[in-house]
Amino acid sequence: GFQVFSLSDLRKIESDGVQFQSHLDGSYHKFTPEKVVDIQRNIGSDIMMVLDECPPYPCDRDYAEKSNDLTLAWAREARDYWQNSNPVHGFEQALFGIVQGSVYEDIREKSTLSLLDLDFPGYAIGGLAVGETAEERNRITGFCTDLLPRDKPRYSMGVGTPQDMLESIEHGVDMFDCVIPTRNARHGVVFTSTGKLTIKSGKYAREDEPIDGTCSCYSCKNFSRAYIRHLFNVNELLGLRLATVHNIHFYMWLTAKAREKIVTGGYLGWKQEMICQWQRGDKDTKSLGD
Repeated sequence: GFQVFSLSDLRKIESDGVQFQSHLDGSYHKFTPEKVVDIQRNIGSDIMMVLDECPPYPCDRDYAEKSNDLTLAWAREARDYWQNSNPVHGFEQALFGIVQGSVYEDIREKSTLSLLDLDFPGYAIGGLAVGETAEERNRITGFCTDLLPRDKPRYSMGVGTPQDMLESIEHGVDMFDCVIPTRNARHGVVFTSTGKLTIKSGKYAREDEPIDGTCSCYSCKNFSRAYIRHLFNVNELLGLRLATVHNIHFYMWLTAKAREKIVTGGYLGWKQEMICQWQRGDKDTKSLGD
């Protein structure tokens, strides 16, 4: 569904689905709620998403309402088709509904309650991280999680930066996906416990220490900042790979630490401490997607 948003120049939204035109050969491809389920059945994904429209930001109220009505209609079709189709790979796959409605709380409420009536195994909060302010994102996230059931997964789509994730976790979000850790890594921006740094910078040319001295990832245990910087500067793909390994490890560490702090009851203080550390350390770069 995100491609309905990101490839807006190459698609046409219709009542029964979305038609895309290939950027390679100009051919047309129709995606319906049923076809999207079939594709994900064949892929064998553990979690499947319904076809939806992610409305742009900003959008007027009328657009958000009509878009949400279409997304709900597709969700019903996808749910019914999923319930009546058989797994391809021998195991059941969960189908998540996607809450939409832009930044309008009453439309978000209608979306959420309608999806709850369809009783999906889990629920996603879509339509965020598309240009709205952090304050709007946090407001809508908290509004949606207050309505969504606590005994089913709550997934924030396309969020985000480490700070955005910690803010969303505070509101009760369980799951995330985003290109930020990998996209930033490919451009030489790496995340650390004390802030971001641009590994391509000349200041790291002779630094023998790892990207993050507190990190136990493969990259930090085996390579220095200076060597990874060298790989980037000579266009060696290993540099991109090592930075990617580190960023993914950092995100996994961050979410594991968040779970630990929730269990021990110290989450809010730890969250604020981490954000303050990042704000003090983020002086030499700005990550892509902030």
